[in-house]
Amino acid sequence: MTIGPKLALRQAQSLVMTPQLRQAILLLQLSNLDAWSVVEQEMERNPLLERPETADASLPALEGIPRHPVLPMLGTSRTPGTWHDPQDGLAGPAPPLHERLAEQVRLSPFDADERRIAAHLITLLDADGRLVTPSADIAQALGIQAFGIGPQGAGAAQVERVRLAMMQFEPTGLFAHDLGECLAAQLRERDRLDPAMAMLLRHLDLLARRDLRRLRTLCGVDQDDLAAMIAEIRALSPRPALDATTHEACIIVPDILMLPAADDDWIIELNPDTMPRVVVNSALTLRTALRDADRPFLTERLASANWLVRALQQRAETIIRVATAIMRRQSDFLAHGVSHLRPLVLRDIAEAVGLHESTVSRVTANKYIATPRGLFELKYFFTTAIPGRTGSGDHSAEAVRHRIKLLISQESDQDILSDDAIVNNLRKEGIDISRRTVAKYRDALRIPNSAQRKREKAFEA
Repeated sequence: MTIGPKLALRQAQSLVMTPQLRQAILLLQLSNLDAWSVVEQEMERNPLLERPETADASLPALEGIPRHPVLPMLGTSRTPGTWHDPQDGLAGPAPPLHERLAEQVRLSPFDADERRIAAHLITLLDADGRLVTPSADIAQALGIQAFGIGPQGAGAAQVERVRLAMMQFEPTGLFAHDLGECLAAQLRERDRLDPAMAMLLRHLDLLARRDLRRLRTLCGVDQDDLAAMIAEIRALSPRPALDATTHEACIIVPDILMLPAADDDWIIELNPDTMPRVVVNSALTLRTALRDADRPFLTERLASANWLVRALQQRAETIIRVATAIMRRQSDFLAHGVSHLRPLVLRDIAEAVGLHESTVSRVTANKYIATPRGLFELKYFFTTAIPGRTGSGDHSAEAVRHRIKLLISQESDQDILSDDAIVNNLRKEGIDISRRTVAKYRDALRIPNSAQRKREKAFEA
C-alpha cells in the first residue's frame, strides 16, 4: 500500500446560495411594505420592470376556511397596532410630538386666550417633557394683561389651569414641574394615586437612597406592599417626551385580509394595496431587441425581470397557503375567541402545506392578518401546549393566559385569588399548570399580585 497524494472524483449534492435565491428568501420574510422597497430598488436597476396599471388577477384568493358567521371587528389583538382600512393611504409614522400636542389643543375646550397660553407652553417643554418655568413667570413673559385676563395673579392662575389641563394630554405626564408630578399624573390616569402612593412620590429622594424602612413607616405599608408600589412606579415613564419621540407609534397595515364570502365562508387574500407587483415592459423589449448592441444587456435584464415576477408570484402563493392553513387550524378562535385558541407549532403547518419549517417561519415573520376578531401577527397563532389533566387534551398557552386574566377580573373584593388558588381553579378545568407558570403569565399580563390587588380593592371600597 502506497501513501501519497492522488486525484479522485466524487459526486455530492449541495445547496448553492445564489444571489437570486438569497433575494427570494429575503422577499419571503419581509412584510408587503418592506418587500415593495426591495422591488423598487430592482426597478431602478432594471428598465424592463414597471408597475402594473391594474391589479393582477392571476392570484385568485384561496377559499376553504371553515364556515362561520361574519363576526364584528372586536379589536382583541394583543399586538401593538390598530385596524387600518386598506382603502386609506399607506401607513406612516405618527406626527412629531409638538404637532400632536397642537392638535390636542385644537380639540380641547379652551378659549382663544387659553389656546395662546397652551401654544406657548408647548414651546417651553424640555427634552424630557418638563415645564420648569413657574406659571407666574410665564404669565409675565406673555404679558397676560394683554389677553384681558386681569392682574398678574389672575394671569398666573390661568396659566396654571391650562398647564394642569394639558398634563392630561397624550402622552400623560407632560408639562409637569418635576418628576413626582409627572409620575403622579400617570398614576392618577390609572386610578392608582392612593394616599400611600402619593406619600411615596413626595419622598422619591428616600427611594433613591434605598431607605425602604423609613418609606414603609411614612407610607404605612408592609414590605410586600412597598415592593409592589415601587414596581408600579418603575413601570411608568419618567421622561414622557423622550419616550414619545423615541417610540413614535406607527399604524400597522395588514398584509393579509380575511374577507366574508358567500354562504358565511371566508376568503383569504393578500392586501391588494400593499402587495408588491411588477410586470415586464413588452413594448420596450421589442424596441430594444432590434439593436444588436443592446441584446446582451437586454437578455440579462429580461431574465432578471422574469425571475422577479415569478419570485413575487411564488411569494404571494406561499403566504396565502400558509395563512389559510393557520386559520383552518384556528377556526374555533374565529368563532369563539382567544379562549379557543389551539396549540400550534411550525411543524404542524409545515406538514399541512408541504413546506420546510424554516420556510413557514419566514412566511409568518413580519406579517399581519386582519381577522374578524382584530389585527394579529401570524406568529400570534403559534402557541405552546400546556398539557391537560386526565387525558383532556392540550391547551394553548395563550388561551390559558386569557383564562387567568378572566378569573382575576371576576374575583370579588372579599375573595382575592392567590396564584395557588388560580392553579387549583385551572386544574379543576383540566389544565395542568404550575404556580410558577401562573405567576409568569400574570406578570406578562401586567397584573399585580394578590397582595397588591387586595390593597387596591380596599382603597376603592
